[in-house]
Amino acid sequence: MNTSQEQILKRLAEVIESRKLVNGGDPEKSYVARLFSKGDDAILKKIGEEATETVMAAKDARVSGDHTKLLYECADLWFHSMVMLAQYDLSPQQVIDELARREGLSGLDEKAARKEA
Repeated sequence: MNTSQEQILKRLAEVIESRKLVNGGDPEKSYVARLFSKGDDAILKKIGEEATETVMAAKDARVSGDHTKLLYECADLWFHSMVMLAQYDLSPQQVIDELARREGLSGLDEKAARKEA
């Protein structure tokens, strides 16, 4: 990931963080603050909805060849995943660090190691 991409994620994470109620987020003025005000279950439900929409968009793209909606839905899924990370005081950088840790590992080996821990 290049610096520009990292900066986009960092800026978005900062905006999301600023929308937390403890940081002055106003549920009347901010969609993200409204999600935070509804709590974990609302955020997790939204991720489930976005994941389903992403899967459906991928299936549609497979048939139509048009990937526009798939990109849109994937962006929604990533965004809401970032809201979830913020809810649990985690950052996109931590996810990137975890992916970097896994780089070069067999997915099967990595998954097996998690079961042992």
